[in-house]
Amino acid sequence: MGPMSLKLTKKTHSCVRVEKDGRALVIDPGVFSEEDAAVGADAVLVTHEHPDHFHEGRLRAALGADPGLEVFTLRSVAEQLAAAFPGRVRTVGHGDAFRAAGFDVQVHGELHAVIHPDIPRITNIGFLVDGSLFHPGDALTVPDHPVDTLMLPVHAPWNKISEVIDYVREVKPRRAIDIHDALLTELARPVYDRQIGELGGAPHGRLAPGDSTDL
Repeated sequence: MGPMSLKLTKKTHSCVRVEKDGRALVIDPGVFSEEDAAVGADAVLVTHEHPDHFHEGRLRAALGADPGLEVFTLRSVAEQLAAAFPGRVRTVGHGDAFRAAGFDVQVHGELHAVIHPDIPRITNIGFLVDGSLFHPGDALTVPDHPVDTLMLPVHAPWNKISEVIDYVREVKPRRAIDIHDALLTELARPVYDRQIGELGGAPHGRLAPGDSTDL
């Protein structure tokens, strides 16, 4: 990890904003996230095509408003944007490494977690930012690299808490912070906090939308 510390700001659901040295990277600004979640970003990363991670209209608006903004994503999303913004929407996949807005990013993972056997699996990639922060999208991908801060998808149609706990155990991050939590009611929070915190083997925390922490 470089000498610059990262500032992480949680947005609603799976969207996070990472800042360093005056530049900002936004991951997965979707339909549940704030309408302006991508505004002011120097680069946007998108893990997959589901609307809670990718809102085409808002991303088109952000690209149109800022000619310097670049998007890095997998083919299924890039195909929806690339023609309108030539050279600014870059297709990446598992094993790729690139620089975005001054951040070093590695791509890990290929498929979305199984929602139900009858539903075809779509593609999904995770992003390791500056060798430190890992956002897996909608999958429990274990990168072949130590993870300092794991963005942890805590509640989704495709997971259960035992899998979430085992995922933290397998990745062994220094700490885990919740994402994919917009469908989780406040009543459930203490249960999830206690079980993941006690059983995951890593400090577990959450940020309210809009809250920030230094990594």
